[in-house]
Amino acid sequence: MRAVVVDGPGPAGSLRTADVAVPVPVMDEVLVRVVAAGVNPVDAQTRDGEGVSAQIGSYPSPLGVDFSGVVVSAPYEAHPTPPGTPVFGMTAFPRVGGSYADYVVASSHAIAVKPPRLSHVEAAAVPLAALTAWQLVVDTARTHAGQRILIHAGAGGVGHFAVQLAAHFGAHVTTTCSTRNLSWMRELGADVVIDHTTTPFEEVVQPVDVVVDLVGNAHDRTGSRSLAVLRPGGLLVTVPTGGWTRYSEEAAEAGVSATSFRATPDGVTLATIARLLESGELAVYVDRVFPLDNAAAAHGALEEHHARGKLVLQVSDG
Repeated sequence: MRAVVVDGPGPAGSLRTADVAVPVPVMDEVLVRVVAAGVNPVDAQTRDGEGVSAQIGSYPSPLGVDFSGVVVSAPYEAHPTPPGTPVFGMTAFPRVGGSYADYVVASSHAIAVKPPRLSHVEAAAVPLAALTAWQLVVDTARTHAGQRILIHAGAGGVGHFAVQLAAHFGAHVTTTCSTRNLSWMRELGADVVIDHTTTPFEEVVQPVDVVVDLVGNAHDRTGSRSLAVLRPGGLLVTVPTGGWTRYSEEAAEAGVSATSFRATPDGVTLATIARLLESGELAVYVDRVFPLDNAAAAHGALEEHHARGKLVLQVSDG
């Protein structure tokens, strides 16, 4: 089968299409013919030698975490997702081959039936970003009516889901974004939208209960500055911790709590997200679609940090 692989750490241009063996499912895994694959920051970080690159067992290695496609084989005849079922979900990359490929294996517990309302391209943009947003907003922040929450980078892949979910559960949502996304953030449910290119958020944000930080300290010390807008005892959830090893200590000094975060594949929650997508209570935005063989261009676009929502690779026809 075709797969976009890395031969070791390198720039976007080092990605290449190779002919590799079709993966073999074991235990609870399904084999899926991939129609589309999501492109995520962790993919670019891993390609560059960071991310989860240390856990790659051997090279060349296909990249990619999430996908949408059609089940080819299931663990047993009466399985809930038999052959022919349209599904979306996450692979166990880097322990198995990634989703930038014609076929992928995934645990039955890491997939859900694709919402009929969504195309495969739209569905491929959902799993990692939406599960991350759910686990940040619902499971970690325990968002509820009346809670005040600040979400940094609301127009990104994770951010645009986080803003919608926080609003869905009744929180007062403040988010930061660039100028072109101000009105879009309001459409998604944000109560207060701050243009980070013109206004330091700490100068205008009223004390909040939770900050979901999708930026970290790598850019303008966003994480450290966020501590000043939390109420006493508030919570900072910081996703990018690289370059900010003292986040816990700084939070304690400021009288608040802080935690890092790692997303977990979860087919049950993904099925709940699917119902929200099908009903129209949650929406996914795909900025650009690239053919599989042009994955290098997709990574280049990702690293420009100007995408709204998600980038997706078209692997095959639906």
